[in-house]
Amino acid sequence: MKITSKTIFLGVLITINAHANDLNVAQAEIKTLFDNILLKDNIYNGSMAIFSPSKNIDWRFVGGQFRTNEKVLLTNPFHTASIGKTFTATAVLMLYEQGYLKLNDRIAKYLPKEIVSGLHQFEGKNYANAITIKQLLQHTSGLPNYFEDETTDGFLNGMSLLFKETERVWSPEELVNISKMSMKPHFIPGTNYRYSDTGYILLGLIVEHLSGQHLHDFFEQHIFAPLDMKNTHMHLRARPDVATGKMTELYAGSIEISTFKSLSLDWAGGGIASTADDLNKFQIALHSHQLLSPETLTKMQQWVSESNGVYYGLGLRKISIEERLSSISDLNLLGHTGSTSSFMFFCPELDVYLSGSFNQIDQVVLSIKAPVDILAHIQRQMKSEE
Repeated sequence: MKITSKTIFLGVLITINAHANDLNVAQAEIKTLFDNILLKDNIYNGSMAIFSPSKNIDWRFVGGQFRTNEKVLLTNPFHTASIGKTFTATAVLMLYEQGYLKLNDRIAKYLPKEIVSGLHQFEGKNYANAITIKQLLQHTSGLPNYFEDETTDGFLNGMSLLFKETERVWSPEELVNISKMSMKPHFIPGTNYRYSDTGYILLGLIVEHLSGQHLHDFFEQHIFAPLDMKNTHMHLRARPDVATGKMTELYAGSIEISTFKSLSLDWAGGGIASTADDLNKFQIALHSHQLLSPETLTKMQQWVSESNGVYYGLGLRKISIEERLSSISDLNLLGHTGSTSSFMFFCPELDVYLSGSFNQIDQVVLSIKAPVDILAHIQRQMKSEE
């Protein structure tokens, strides 16, 4: 048979159509997955965005409504919770690249004495002056977590205060004091891993000290505005753009908490309101070296073990699906999760970015389960194409 240019063209066209059909199947499956999640009793709304430049994927899903019966839109920002740690870590690493700091610098070099004093008293010894910036970034400082750890004096931790003092706006210094005054450190700095929101409050203070800006202004000038993240701001700290929709309602069980001023308890550890599209803009810029150099991004991915199949770098999480779920999947997720069932991940093996939230603290499991299920649908259809 004589092979002509027309024959080759038809073959390519058939291949492209087959690829598109497979992805259409994946998109329909993910839509069903999304709709089924919204049917859960305590899920009131949700949004997701999935993007892949190499696979021509650009999918968005949104559902639910406000208590006023208005529909939730993709432009309504949601509380991203601990995803904000990746932004704070990026800000610190930007300053590192500009020569303002070194990762192994002691934090006492950049913080007031009244902040450092009494910060880390462990087994009768003072280790506050030994803590480094890298240890804060990687949660290896041993500092308590003011948000979730138990107190030793009956004072409430951050999670309890969120519901107890709903009209209170907290300062970063007050958050550090909860840790210093009412909690005990867990280990000598640099000897173990323990997740600590306190460490990220200190990092936010360091960014402010070195930049001479409020943290929310630093984010706006160096990240949000350059990346055209028009629907992103630090909740309760900065005024959102006039075009930004109101924040999506957030739930703890059946309690709606998006209007609580006590959400100021997050700050540098997770006080950003954003959308799925904007989060994808951020992580695409991060992984394509628009924000940090390849060398610094590599440093960001120096992993320590957090739990089974989960590793922590410098403000980034890595989830090995194979290890986490004892599956044969070779996929990894790089990014972060939030306690509000929010997620922001990049899968390097599939070249897929996915972000979103279901805005329910009681369904935090969805921050990993939903991305894993989404990638499974995409990978299965890609393999069927082969």
